[in-house]
Amino acid sequence: MFNPVYLDHNATTPVSPDVLEAMLPFFAQQHGNASSRHEYGRAARRAIDEARQRVASAVGAHPTEVIFTSGGSEANNLFIKGTAAMLPAGTVAISAIEHPCVREPAKALRRHGWRLREIEVDGECRLASADFHAALAEQPALISIMLANNETGAIQDIAALAAQAAATRAWFHTDAVQALGKVSVDFRSLNAAGVHAMTLSAHKLGGPKGAGALIIDKRVDLAPLIDGGGHERGLRSGTENVPAIVGFGMACETAANCLKEAPLQLRQLRGSLERGLVAQGATIFAAHAERLPNTVYFSLPGIDGETLVARLDRAGFAVASGAACSAANPEPSHVLLAMGIAPETARGAVRVSLGRQNTADDVAGFLRALAATVSQLQSLTALHHTVGG
Repeated sequence: MFNPVYLDHNATTPVSPDVLEAMLPFFAQQHGNASSRHEYGRAARRAIDEARQRVASAVGAHPTEVIFTSGGSEANNLFIKGTAAMLPAGTVAISAIEHPCVREPAKALRRHGWRLREIEVDGECRLASADFHAALAEQPALISIMLANNETGAIQDIAALAAQAAATRAWFHTDAVQALGKVSVDFRSLNAAGVHAMTLSAHKLGGPKGAGALIIDKRVDLAPLIDGGGHERGLRSGTENVPAIVGFGMACETAANCLKEAPLQLRQLRGSLERGLVAQGATIFAAHAERLPNTVYFSLPGIDGETLVARLDRAGFAVASGAACSAANPEPSHVLLAMGIAPETARGAVRVSLGRQNTADDVAGFLRALAATVSQLQSLTALHHTVGG
Protein backbone atom coordinates (compact mmCIF):
# COMPACT_ATOMS: atom_id res chain seq x y z
CA MET A 1 0.00 0.00 0.00
CA PHE A 2 1.25 3.47 -0.93
CA ASN A 3 1.77 5.51 2.24
CA PRO A 4 2.99 9.07 1.60
CA VAL A 5 4.70 10.91 4.45
CA TYR A 6 1.89 12.74 6.22
CA LEU A 7 2.46 16.50 6.47
CA ASP A 8 -1.15 17.73 6.74
CA HIS A 9 -1.83 17.69 10.48
CA ASN A 10 -3.83 20.94 10.44
CA ALA A 11 -6.43 19.10 8.32
CA THR A 12 -6.60 16.13 10.68
CA THR A 13 -4.29 13.96 12.75
CA PRO A 14 -3.87 10.20 13.09
CA VAL A 15 -5.57 8.80 16.18
CA SER A 16 -2.98 8.26 18.90
CA PRO A 17 -2.50 4.64 20.08
CA ASP A 18 -3.53 5.46 23.66
CA VAL A 19 -6.66 7.20 22.35
CA LEU A 20 -7.64 4.19 20.25
CA GLU A 21 -7.05 1.86 23.18
CA ALA A 22 -9.30 3.98 25.41
CA MET A 23 -12.06 4.05 22.78
CA LEU A 24 -12.20 0.38 21.79
CA PRO A 25 -14.18 -1.00 24.78
CA PHE A 26 -17.01 1.48 24.10
CA PHE A 27 -17.68 0.05 20.65
CA ALA A 28 -18.48 -3.43 21.96
CA GLN A 29 -18.21 -4.45 25.63
CA GLN A 30 -19.33 -1.09 27.06
CA HIS A 31 -21.86 -0.22 24.39
CA GLY A 32 -24.52 1.32 26.64
CA ASN A 33 -26.55 4.47 26.06
CA ALA A 34 -25.43 7.03 28.64
CA SER A 35 -29.08 7.87 29.41
CA SER A 36 -29.95 4.28 30.37
CA ARG A 37 -30.38 3.44 34.06
CA HIS A 38 -28.73 0.01 34.03
CA GLU A 39 -25.03 -0.73 34.51
CA TYR A 40 -24.20 -0.41 30.81
CA GLY A 41 -25.71 3.06 30.78
CA ARG A 42 -24.06 4.05 34.04
CA ALA A 43 -20.67 2.95 32.68
CA ALA A 44 -21.18 5.10 29.59
CA ARG A 45 -22.18 8.07 31.75
CA ARG A 46 -19.10 7.66 33.95
CA ALA A 47 -16.92 7.56 30.83
CA ILE A 48 -18.45 10.80 29.54
CA ASP A 49 -18.00 12.46 32.92
CA GLU A 50 -14.34 11.42 33.00
CA ALA A 51 -13.80 12.67 29.45
CA ARG A 52 -15.45 15.99 30.30
CA GLN A 53 -13.06 16.35 33.23
CA ARG A 54 -10.07 15.61 30.98
CA VAL A 55 -11.12 18.14 28.36
CA ALA A 56 -11.78 20.77 31.03
CA SER A 57 -8.45 20.11 32.74
CA ALA A 58 -6.52 20.46 29.47
CA VAL A 59 -7.82 24.00 28.93
CA GLY A 60 -8.24 25.25 32.50
CA ALA A 61 -12.04 25.13 32.43
CA HIS A 62 -14.64 23.71 34.81
CA PRO A 63 -16.33 20.50 33.61
CA THR A 64 -19.74 22.21 33.71
CA GLU A 65 -18.45 24.68 31.08
CA VAL A 66 -17.81 21.87 28.54
CA ILE A 67 -20.61 21.20 26.04
CA PHE A 68 -19.81 18.23 23.79
CA THR A 69 -20.63 18.57 20.08
CA SER A 70 -19.91 16.65 16.89
CA GLY A 71 -16.88 18.84 16.18
CA GLY A 72 -15.59 22.36 15.72
CA SER A 73 -18.09 23.32 13.03
CA GLU A 74 -21.07 22.50 15.22
CA ALA A 75 -19.53 24.24 18.23
CA ASN A 76 -18.91 27.42 16.23
CA ASN A 77 -22.45 27.33 14.83
CA LEU A 78 -23.85 26.69 18.30
CA PHE A 79 -22.17 29.79 19.68
CA ILE A 80 -22.96 32.15 16.79
CA LYS A 81 -26.52 31.05 16.07
CA GLY A 82 -27.33 30.11 19.65
CA THR A 83 -26.34 33.44 21.16
CA ALA A 84 -27.87 35.43 18.29
CA ALA A 85 -31.20 33.68 18.88
CA MET A 86 -31.29 35.13 22.41
CA LEU A 87 -30.47 38.71 21.38
CA PRO A 88 -32.10 41.46 19.33
CA ALA A 89 -30.55 41.77 15.87
CA GLY A 90 -27.30 43.71 15.97
CA THR A 91 -23.75 43.47 14.64
CA VAL A 92 -21.61 40.35 14.60
CA ALA A 93 -17.90 41.10 14.19
CA ILE A 94 -15.46 38.46 12.98
CA SER A 95 -11.93 38.60 11.61
CA ALA A 96 -11.51 38.42 7.84
CA ILE A 97 -9.49 35.19 8.20
CA GLU A 98 -12.01 33.04 10.07
CA HIS A 99 -12.66 29.43 9.10
CA PRO A 100 -15.81 28.92 6.97
CA CYS A 101 -17.61 27.38 9.95
CA VAL A 102 -17.48 30.83 11.58
CA ARG A 103 -17.84 32.96 8.45
CA GLU A 104 -20.86 31.14 7.04
CA PRO A 105 -23.06 31.12 10.17
CA ALA A 106 -22.12 34.78 10.72
CA LYS A 107 -23.24 35.54 7.16
CA ALA A 108 -26.42 33.53 7.74
CA LEU A 109 -27.43 35.88 10.57
CA ARG A 110 -28.01 38.58 7.96
CA ARG A 111 -31.23 36.77 7.04
CA HIS A 112 -32.44 37.61 10.55
CA GLY A 113 -31.59 41.31 10.44
CA TRP A 114 -28.01 41.12 11.70
CA ARG A 115 -25.12 43.09 10.22
CA LEU A 116 -21.79 41.36 9.53
CA ARG A 117 -18.59 43.30 10.18
CA GLU A 118 -15.33 41.68 9.01
CA ILE A 119 -12.20 42.99 10.72
CA GLU A 120 -9.12 43.49 8.55
CA VAL A 121 -5.75 41.82 9.06
CA ASP A 122 -2.28 43.03 8.09
CA GLY A 123 0.18 41.40 5.71
CA GLU A 124 1.37 39.09 8.48
CA CYS A 125 -2.14 37.75 9.20
CA ARG A 126 -2.42 39.73 12.44
CA LEU A 127 -5.60 41.58 13.31
CA ALA A 128 -5.34 45.22 12.22
CA SER A 129 -5.54 47.24 15.43
CA ALA A 130 -7.10 50.35 13.88
CA ASP A 131 -9.86 48.38 12.16
CA PHE A 132 -10.50 46.34 15.30
CA HIS A 133 -11.10 49.52 17.25
CA ALA A 134 -13.28 50.86 14.45
CA ALA A 135 -15.33 47.67 14.67
CA LEU A 136 -15.66 48.02 18.44
CA ALA A 137 -16.96 51.57 17.94
CA GLU A 138 -19.89 50.00 16.10
CA GLN A 139 -20.90 48.26 19.35
CA PRO A 140 -21.10 44.66 18.14
CA ALA A 141 -23.22 42.22 20.12
CA LEU A 142 -21.12 39.20 19.12
CA ILE A 143 -17.38 38.93 18.38
CA SER A 144 -15.54 35.86 17.11
CA ILE A 145 -11.77 35.87 16.48
CA MET A 146 -9.76 32.69 16.00
CA LEU A 147 -6.86 32.01 18.31
CA ALA A 148 -4.64 30.50 15.59
CA ASN A 149 -5.20 30.52 11.85
CA ASN A 150 -5.55 27.13 10.19
CA GLU A 151 -3.68 28.18 7.03
CA THR A 152 -0.83 30.46 8.10
CA GLY A 153 -0.64 29.40 11.75
CA ALA A 154 -0.67 33.06 12.86
CA ILE A 155 -1.64 33.48 16.52
CA GLN A 156 -3.78 36.37 17.75
CA ASP A 157 -3.43 37.89 21.23
CA ILE A 158 -6.97 36.92 22.18
CA ALA A 159 -6.69 37.97 25.83
CA ALA A 160 -5.64 41.50 24.85
CA LEU A 161 -8.33 41.75 22.18
CA ALA A 162 -11.04 40.56 24.57
CA ALA A 163 -9.92 43.04 27.22
CA GLN A 164 -10.19 45.86 24.68
CA ALA A 165 -13.65 44.66 23.67
CA ALA A 166 -14.97 44.40 27.23
CA ALA A 167 -16.52 47.88 27.21
CA THR A 168 -18.83 46.86 24.35
CA ARG A 169 -20.38 44.12 26.55
CA ALA A 170 -20.35 41.85 23.49
CA TRP A 171 -20.22 38.09 23.87
CA PHE A 172 -16.66 37.22 22.81
CA HIS A 173 -15.81 33.84 21.26
CA THR A 174 -12.57 32.32 20.00
CA ASP A 175 -12.08 29.32 17.73
CA ALA A 176 -9.13 27.52 19.35
CA VAL A 177 -9.38 24.35 17.24
CA GLN A 178 -5.91 24.70 15.68
CA ALA A 179 -4.23 25.94 18.86
CA LEU A 180 -5.04 23.15 21.31
CA GLY A 181 -2.21 20.65 21.52
CA LYS A 182 0.30 22.96 19.84
CA VAL A 183 0.39 25.91 22.23
CA SER A 184 -0.91 26.51 25.75
CA VAL A 185 -4.64 27.24 25.86
CA ASP A 186 -6.11 28.41 29.18
CA PHE A 187 -9.80 29.21 29.19
CA ARG A 188 -9.76 30.46 32.77
CA SER A 189 -7.26 33.22 32.03
CA LEU A 190 -8.98 34.02 28.73
CA ASN A 191 -12.32 34.14 30.51
CA ALA A 192 -10.90 36.55 33.07
CA ALA A 193 -9.78 38.78 30.19
CA GLY A 194 -13.26 38.78 28.63
CA VAL A 195 -13.56 35.64 26.47
CA HIS A 196 -16.94 33.98 27.01
CA ALA A 197 -16.69 30.93 24.75
CA MET A 198 -14.10 28.77 23.00
CA THR A 199 -14.28 25.99 20.40
CA LEU A 200 -12.23 22.77 20.41
CA SER A 201 -12.05 19.70 18.15
CA ALA A 202 -10.73 16.22 18.90
CA HIS A 203 -9.34 15.24 15.51
CA LYS A 204 -6.84 18.09 15.42
CA LEU A 205 -4.85 16.67 18.36
CA GLY A 206 -4.73 12.91 17.96
CA GLY A 207 -8.38 12.25 18.75
CA PRO A 208 -11.20 10.88 16.59
CA LYS A 209 -13.31 12.75 14.08
CA GLY A 210 -16.85 13.42 15.25
CA ALA A 211 -16.16 14.97 18.67
CA GLY A 212 -15.66 18.57 19.70
CA ALA A 213 -16.70 20.98 22.41
CA LEU A 214 -17.90 24.46 23.07
CA ILE A 215 -16.37 25.75 26.30
CA ILE A 216 -18.79 28.39 27.50
CA ASP A 217 -19.21 30.79 30.39
CA LYS A 218 -22.49 29.82 32.04
CA ARG A 219 -23.60 33.46 32.08
CA VAL A 220 -24.08 33.31 28.30
CA ASP A 221 -27.68 32.72 27.22
CA LEU A 222 -27.59 30.15 24.46
CA ALA A 223 -30.39 28.59 22.40
CA PRO A 224 -29.74 25.00 21.25
CA LEU A 225 -29.37 24.13 17.59
CA ILE A 226 -30.75 20.64 18.28
CA ASP A 227 -33.77 20.13 20.52
CA GLY A 228 -34.65 16.73 21.90
CA GLY A 229 -33.99 14.82 25.08
CA GLY A 230 -32.13 17.61 26.85
CA HIS A 231 -28.57 16.23 26.71
CA GLU A 232 -25.60 18.51 27.48
CA ARG A 233 -27.55 20.80 29.84
CA GLY A 234 -30.27 21.04 27.19
CA LEU A 235 -27.87 22.73 24.78
CA ARG A 236 -27.10 19.78 22.51
CA SER A 237 -29.66 16.98 22.46
CA GLY A 238 -28.85 13.59 20.95
CA THR A 239 -27.49 10.27 22.12
CA GLU A 240 -23.86 10.86 23.02
CA ASN A 241 -21.10 9.46 20.79
CA VAL A 242 -19.45 7.76 23.75
CA PRO A 243 -16.40 6.24 22.00
CA ALA A 244 -15.53 9.57 20.33
CA ILE A 245 -16.06 11.55 23.53
CA VAL A 246 -13.84 9.11 25.44
CA GLY A 247 -11.20 9.48 22.72
CA PHE A 248 -11.49 13.27 22.87
CA GLY A 249 -10.84 13.24 26.59
CA MET A 250 -7.81 10.98 26.27
CA ALA A 251 -6.44 13.05 23.36
CA CYS A 252 -6.68 16.20 25.48
CA GLU A 253 -4.86 14.54 28.37
CA THR A 254 -2.12 13.22 26.09
CA ALA A 255 -1.69 16.57 24.34
CA ALA A 256 -1.45 18.38 27.68
CA ASN A 257 1.23 15.94 28.83
CA CYS A 258 3.24 16.50 25.63
CA LEU A 259 2.95 20.27 25.64
CA LYS A 260 6.44 20.85 27.05
CA GLU A 261 8.48 18.90 24.51
CA ALA A 262 6.24 18.75 21.41
CA PRO A 263 6.30 22.48 20.49
CA LEU A 264 10.12 22.56 20.75
CA GLN A 265 10.44 19.52 18.47
CA LEU A 266 7.98 20.99 15.98
CA ARG A 267 9.66 24.39 16.01
CA GLN A 268 13.02 22.80 15.22
CA LEU A 269 11.53 20.86 12.30
CA ARG A 270 9.76 23.99 11.07
CA GLY A 271 13.00 25.93 11.15
CA SER A 272 14.76 23.32 9.01
CA LEU A 273 11.85 23.27 6.59
CA GLU A 274 11.72 27.05 6.25
CA ARG A 275 15.45 27.37 5.67
CA GLY A 276 15.18 24.79 2.90
CA LEU A 277 12.16 26.52 1.36
CA VAL A 278 13.82 29.94 1.36
CA ALA A 279 16.88 28.40 -0.31
CA GLN A 280 14.55 27.23 -3.10
CA GLY A 281 13.10 30.73 -3.54
CA ALA A 282 9.86 30.28 -1.62
CA THR A 283 7.79 33.06 -0.07
CA ILE A 284 6.63 32.11 3.43
CA PHE A 285 3.37 33.73 4.45
CA ALA A 286 3.09 35.37 7.90
CA ALA A 287 6.78 34.66 8.43
CA HIS A 288 7.16 37.51 10.93
CA ALA A 289 4.05 36.77 12.98
CA GLU A 290 3.90 34.60 16.07
CA ARG A 291 2.77 31.29 14.63
CA LEU A 292 1.92 27.73 15.55
CA PRO A 293 5.18 25.78 15.82
CA ASN A 294 4.11 23.21 13.22
CA THR A 295 2.76 25.32 10.34
CA VAL A 296 4.44 26.62 7.17
CA TYR A 297 2.41 28.21 4.35
CA PHE A 298 4.42 29.08 1.26
CA SER A 299 4.43 29.59 -2.49
CA LEU A 300 7.01 29.34 -5.24
CA PRO A 301 7.13 31.75 -8.21
CA GLY A 302 5.20 30.54 -11.23
CA ILE A 303 4.04 27.26 -9.60
CA ASP A 304 0.35 26.44 -9.16
CA GLY A 305 -0.41 25.20 -5.65
CA GLU A 306 -3.00 22.56 -6.59
CA THR A 307 -0.70 21.10 -9.24
CA LEU A 308 2.22 21.04 -6.84
CA VAL A 309 0.19 19.30 -4.13
CA ALA A 310 -0.92 16.59 -6.56
CA ARG A 311 2.63 16.03 -7.81
CA LEU A 312 4.04 15.90 -4.27
CA ASP A 313 1.42 13.33 -3.31
CA ARG A 314 2.60 11.07 -6.13
CA ALA A 315 6.18 11.70 -4.97
CA GLY A 316 5.24 10.42 -1.50
CA PHE A 317 4.38 13.53 0.54
CA ALA A 318 0.87 14.53 1.64
CA VAL A 319 0.49 18.31 1.97
CA ALA A 320 -2.34 20.78 1.32
CA SER A 321 -3.04 23.78 -0.86
CA GLY A 322 -5.09 25.48 1.87
CA ALA A 323 -7.85 24.65 4.31
CA ALA A 324 -9.17 21.09 3.93
CA CYS A 325 -12.75 22.31 4.44
CA SER A 326 -12.39 24.67 1.46
CA ALA A 327 -10.69 22.23 -0.92
CA ALA A 328 -13.68 22.20 -3.29
CA ASN A 329 -13.40 25.95 -3.81
CA PRO A 330 -11.03 26.79 -6.71
CA GLU A 331 -10.71 30.45 -5.66
CA PRO A 332 -7.51 31.71 -3.98
CA SER A 333 -7.42 31.49 -0.19
CA HIS A 334 -9.61 34.15 1.42
CA VAL A 335 -7.00 34.30 4.20
CA LEU A 336 -4.22 35.27 1.81
CA LEU A 337 -6.42 37.73 -0.06
CA ALA A 338 -7.33 39.37 3.27
CA MET A 339 -3.59 39.70 3.96
CA GLY A 340 -3.19 41.63 0.69
CA ILE A 341 -1.42 38.81 -1.15
CA ALA A 342 -1.81 39.07 -4.94
CA PRO A 343 -4.23 36.43 -6.34
CA GLU A 344 -1.58 34.94 -8.64
CA THR A 345 0.73 34.41 -5.64
CA ALA A 346 -2.12 33.08 -3.50
CA ARG A 347 -2.95 30.46 -6.13
CA GLY A 348 0.51 29.00 -5.58
CA ALA A 349 0.03 28.51 -1.84
CA VAL A 350 0.95 25.17 -0.24
CA ARG A 351 0.63 24.35 3.45
CA VAL A 352 2.86 21.95 5.35
CA SER A 353 1.63 21.18 8.87
CA LEU A 354 3.88 18.93 10.93
CA GLY A 355 2.94 16.48 13.67
CA ARG A 356 4.62 14.79 16.61
CA GLN A 357 5.34 11.72 14.46
CA ASN A 358 7.33 13.65 11.85
CA THR A 359 11.13 13.53 11.78
CA ALA A 360 14.09 15.44 10.38
CA ASP A 361 14.31 12.79 7.65
CA ASP A 362 10.71 13.57 6.65
CA VAL A 363 11.57 17.24 6.25
CA ALA A 364 14.76 16.54 4.31
CA GLY A 365 12.94 14.10 2.04
CA PHE A 366 10.17 16.61 1.41
CA LEU A 367 12.64 19.33 0.45
CA ARG A 368 14.36 16.97 -2.02
CA ALA A 369 11.01 15.94 -3.52
CA LEU A 370 9.92 19.57 -3.75
CA ALA A 371 13.06 20.62 -5.60
CA ALA A 372 12.72 17.72 -8.07
CA THR A 373 9.00 18.34 -8.59
CA VAL A 374 9.42 22.08 -9.15
CA SER A 375 12.22 21.39 -11.62
CA GLN A 376 9.92 19.04 -13.56
CA LEU A 377 7.09 21.58 -13.60
CA GLN A 378 9.41 24.36 -14.76
CA SER A 379 10.72 22.13 -17.55
CA LEU A 380 7.19 21.38 -18.68
CA THR A 381 6.35 25.08 -18.65
CA ALA A 382 9.46 25.91 -20.67
CA LEU A 383 8.64 23.15 -23.17
CA HIS A 384 5.09 24.41 -23.50
CA HIS A 385 6.31 27.94 -24.22
CA THR A 386 8.87 26.65 -26.74
CA VAL A 387 6.27 24.55 -28.60
CA GLY A 388 3.66 27.27 -28.39
CA GLY A 389 6.06 30.03 -29.33
